[in-house]
Amino acid sequence: MAVGEGIRRIDGRFEGTVSLVTGASRGIGLAIAQRLVDEGGSVVITGRRQESLDAAAAQLGESAMTVAGRADDAEHRADVFAQIAERHGRLDHLVNNTGINPVFGPLVDVDADAARKILEVNVIATLEWTRAAVAAGLSRSVVTIASVAGLGASPGIGLYGMSKAALINLTMQLAYELAPAIRVNAVAPAVIRTQFARALYEGREQEASDAYPLRRLGETADVAGPVAFLLSDDAAWITGQTLPIDGGAGIRPFL
Repeated sequence: MAVGEGIRRIDGRFEGTVSLVTGASRGIGLAIAQRLVDEGGSVVITGRRQESLDAAAAQLGESAMTVAGRADDAEHRADVFAQIAERHGRLDHLVNNTGINPVFGPLVDVDADAARKILEVNVIATLEWTRAAVAAGLSRSVVTIASVAGLGASPGIGLYGMSKAALINLTMQLAYELAPAIRVNAVAPAVIRTQFARALYEGREQEASDAYPLRRLGETADVAGPVAFLLSDDAAWITGQTLPIDGGAGIRPFL
């Protein structure tokens, strides 16, 4: 059986709900949107390019609406929530998936403007999406896509890891402030087989896979399932948590 086949979906778990998934034209975001649609929900997906969003919407079907724009653009965010209000009149769930990592190398060598851009998109925009969603009537839950890079040292992608560590703390802060009305959690994937992470495994996939006790890289479906769980009422007594999705990397022995 191929990875991702036979995954148990719960028919109707998101029936009647509306979820906003940012950065969902491909990869992890699209897989999450697909899982929510498969379980009966409607989704609103965002991304920078309308062409990519159109392709994603063709895959998702009539339950999907698209709004193109930059995640760190306040006007884009306002447009998204205006269109959600007009079409759906409600918003149940938010998935903060947008993230960038345009630099590689030691922190001491990272250009300051690039560092600001990473923090602006990965951290500040996530906070702004969440605040705007709450103001627009978000009623149930938030899940943010962090990373195992935020749980420890991450050579070569230290700035990215720093931004993801900030998201993990942001998750706890928002969970405390928004309780009991809204639950806020995060997931922290390791290397997932996506275009975004390709530089971390391309040309050395077997070596990269062998670093995990489960002996494979993650697939987008491996993230979509846990995210759907955390959004759903099955996780009704869980908030402020970050769930590692790491193929067992966190249990590797030190010796």
